Amino acid sequence: MNLALEALRQHPALWSSPGEREALPTGFEDLDRLLPGGGWPVGALIEVLGAREGVGELRLLVPALARLTRQRRFAVWISPPHIPYGPALAACGVDLPRVLVVRPPTPEDGLWAAEQALGSGTSGAVLAWVGEAPDRSLRRLQLAAERGKSLGFLFRPVRAADRPSPAALRLAVEPAEGGLAVHVLKGREAGRGVVLGRGVPAS
Repeated sequence: MNLALEALRQHPALWSSPGEREALPTGFEDLDRLLPGGGWPVGALIEVLGAREGVGELRLLVPALARLTRQRRFAVWISPPHIPYGPALAACGVDLPRVLVVRPPTPEDGLWAAEQALGSGTSGAVLAWVGEAPDRSLRRLQLAAERGKSLGFLFRPVRAADRPSPAALRLAVEPAEGGLAVHVLKGREAGRGVVLGRGVPAS
């Protein structure tokens, strides 16, 4: 591919149509209305960017994780900053035996583990805290997500928004009065956002 075209395609503000890509409802109707296909794009990377962890970003994923684990697909957590709290996940309908936590010794090992999990075909979702991942590694993760028809959620610092990414969708999250503010940085409705209430909806 022409290098100039590839650079343009990776621009953080550019969104291209995913065509007939399947979408999984997020469990939040207001958010679904902003997303291509009406939900999380299956077989794609989704970046969740925040200034710090623990602002409620995991609440975005709980309904999807509940649905996928009930379909007997795994939810794989790669290098989470904290151990997932099982009772809270179970209360939201997540099938805990389908939750795997992987703690690789190095960031490079974490990227490798995420690629393997995404491409395995058995993981419905992979949640990875990858930090400053190289562009080449992100492209490999995107290809693995396509191959495994998985949802690849990458949690990255908000400063990564200025850098190109192959992710189909980029969201910025921050606390807001009454809940969590979600802003679409890359996607069909880039520049728009929504505030989600504090309660986690039924999945």
